[in-house]
Parts: sequence; structure tokens; C-alpha cells
Amino acid sequence: MDIKNNILETIGNTPLIKLNKITKDIPCTVLAKVEYFNPGNSIKDRMALKMVEMAEKDGKLKPGGTIIECTSGNTGMGLALTAVVKGYKCIFTTTDKQSKEKADILKALGAEVIVCPTNVEPEDPRSYYSVARRLEKEIPNSYLCNQYDNLANRLAHYETTGPEIWKQTNGKITHLVCTAGTGGTVTGVAMFLKEKNPDIQVWAIDVYGSLLTKYFRTGEVDMNEVHPYISEGFGEDFVPKNYDMSVIDYFEQVTDKAGAVMARRLAKEEGMFCGYSAGSCLQGLMQLKSKLKKEDIVVCIFHDHGSRYVAKIYNDQWMIERGFLDVKTFKDIISGRGMKKLVSVEAGQTVSEAVELMKKYDIEHIPVMNGNGTVGAISESGLFQKIFANPEIKNSKIESVIEPSYPIVDFDTPVEKLSSLINKENGAVLAKDEAGNFHIVTKYDVIQALGK
Repeated sequence: MDIKNNILETIGNTPLIKLNKITKDIPCTVLAKVEYFNPGNSIKDRMALKMVEMAEKDGKLKPGGTIIECTSGNTGMGLALTAVVKGYKCIFTTTDKQSKEKADILKALGAEVIVCPTNVEPEDPRSYYSVARRLEKEIPNSYLCNQYDNLANRLAHYETTGPEIWKQTNGKITHLVCTAGTGGTVTGVAMFLKEKNPDIQVWAIDVYGSLLTKYFRTGEVDMNEVHPYISEGFGEDFVPKNYDMSVIDYFEQVTDKAGAVMARRLAKEEGMFCGYSAGSCLQGLMQLKSKLKKEDIVVCIFHDHGSRYVAKIYNDQWMIERGFLDVKTFKDIISGRGMKKLVSVEAGQTVSEAVELMKKYDIEHIPVMNGNGTVGAISESGLFQKIFANPEIKNSKIESVIEPSYPIVDFDTPVEKLSSLINKENGAVLAKDEAGNFHIVTKYDVIQALGK
């Protein structure tokens, strides 16, 4: 029988999958080492297990002990799985930049999660690095893994990820492309591959706001390079000890927007539901495609799964709010503001009730509905004129002041078409979503969308 003794035995041996559509203009073969096939849905399972095993071997982690780590989520997941199987407790410090889903997953596995501020110096006592170090001192029989400086991190990839890639490509790999964070993956894999063939090119992908690229090029730790960025899982504001820059040939930086957009393309065009760093990794390769030749074999490492980013890069509203997603249709507009329930009235209600709704929700246009259909509309400007002429009309039924119905369009109607339909007579347009619910877009919504 082919049986695994525990979940940890399923770590590694992830597939190498050819990219076909996004990379069609690249002359060579591009392969993805898809690491979300690990049990914790990320490449970090490999080094998490290795760090614990090395700590046990060195006597730094004893039975019943507590594992402490500062993590954006994926390393924590690997450590939490390891702790469950091996019987340890876990405390993780993370930053407020990371997605809530990551912390929730760690808690589901029994870990304690402490959220710390992002925009503070690493030495600040509030940083997630400092809090982790303090906890190790305060808690008896605890061990701070420190994935940044713990060389078991890169050793895990030297022993597993690198050999897998070499074997899967029959030693024909010419380029490794990998995002740069703790340095463990890119350095460990590169060390192995360079031993096999020193001509293999290793390209590290960084994010604007990280100091790693300038450090690679100049050897200078320049804090002026550091500024807040949205990308998750890679980029650093210091240089972890896991790096050996001598095995890396080139650093390329990508923007927050480009990485997020490319991750969404991976899902829609390649069927790979990956995380932020995967999109950034492929984007970095696309920026460097002119350096590739027809006979090259490129391997991109896709670190984790898209489920960790559902509330962020895979959320239209989040993307639009940051200017990462172009607003093109009716659907885009309502996604950007949040798909709130439509405020409507019935013809039998009073004008004063409609006025109160306008005040409560700060809106100017309300459709008048009859069951599932629209029979008319009322507007703030129209009501103002009528109430000014006859104040007593507030007590009348809406049917006595009803205006023509707003035009109804398809949910995917382009913004340009919407702007032509909204005029002095029609202050808004309506559309039904896939579930049959009406939504409204006004002149103000269109102006806001076109202004981004």
C-alpha cells in the first residue's frame, strides 16, 4: 500500500508545469515549479520542516517546546503543520500588511498570531522581528526559528527544490527565476544548480521599495531605497544571512501593480491560482524576455496559492481602490465601490420617506420598483423643485411625483456607453447582476471611474 505516515511526508516533489499562453511571445520554454502542491500550499513547508529538524538535532528544540517565528503566513503554515505532527506549540508574529486569511489559517491550526505594525524599523521594539526575539527570551523552552538568518532555510532548497528541478528538466535548465525575500529559496536552489552547471543564470525578482536590488548591485545597504510596498512574500528592508549574492546573476524589480495583475492573468489564462509573488516572478521574467534564446529552458518558482489573497489581489474592489485594475464596465464600477444592496422605493410610499432615504444613504437617485421590475424613478433635483413649489407634497404618494425609469443596460456595458446614457433627463442607469439583482450607477460614479 502507498501510504504516508503523516502530512509532513507529502512535502516536496511538486510538479513542473509548462506555461503556454502568457509566455507565447517568449521564444523559449518557460516552466513553473508550482509549490502550492505542498500540503501547506507553499514552498515554505520545505524550509519550515528543515528548521525544526535541525533545531531538534542541535538540541535547541525539546519535546513540549514552543516554536516562535516572525512570518507573513506561509512559513507559519509550514511550522504549524510540523508542530501539529511533532507536538509543539506555536506563536507567530506577523505584520498588518499581510492578508487576514493568512492569520486565520494559522489560528485554525492551533497557533497564536500576534499582529505588529509594518512601517517601523526592524530594530523598533514594535516590529514583528523584535517582538519575536522578546518572546523567545520570555518563554521557557522556546525556539525562534528566524527564517531570515537560519541557514537551514537555504539548506532545505539545496537538498530538495534544487535537485527536483535538475531531475525534472533532465539537467537542461538554463535559467532560474525566483522572487527574493528571505533569500532561502533563490540561494539554496541556485547553490545546487550552479554546482551542477555554473552557466545556469539565476535571476532574482525584487519589488520597488525593497533594498535588495541596490545591495546586490553596489554592496550598499541604503535605507533610502526602502519605502512601503503592497506586494507580499518578497522584498526586504534588510539583508538576511541566507543570501549568497555570488550565486545570483541578476536582480530585476517589479511594481506592486504589475505583480498583482500578472497573478490574475495566471489564474485566467493558465489555470494556475497562485499568490502575489508568482505574479511578480512571471512579470519579472516578462521584463527580461529579450535576454532569452530559443533553446533556453526557464524555470520560474511559484511560491504559494491564491487562496491566501482572495480578499486582496483577487478582489476587484481592492484592486480598483489601489488603481491596479482599469475600470472599463458597469460591473467594474460597482465592484470598485462594493456591491451594496440597491436602495429603492415603491410607488405607494410617501415622498417624505424617499427624502429620508436620500439623507440616510447620501444618494440623489432612487429607482421606483414594483416587484422585480422598475416603474419609474425619483431624483433629489426633481423632488426639490416640486417640494419648493408645494411643501405639502411631502405627504403625497411617490406615484404623484414619479419620473421616467432609468435606462437598463447589460452588466458588462462599457463606461463610455454609460456616460452617453446619463444626461440631464437620466441621472443614472441600472443593470442586473448574474443573480438577477439590480444595481445603479450615477453620473458621479462615472466621473469617479474615469478620473482614476
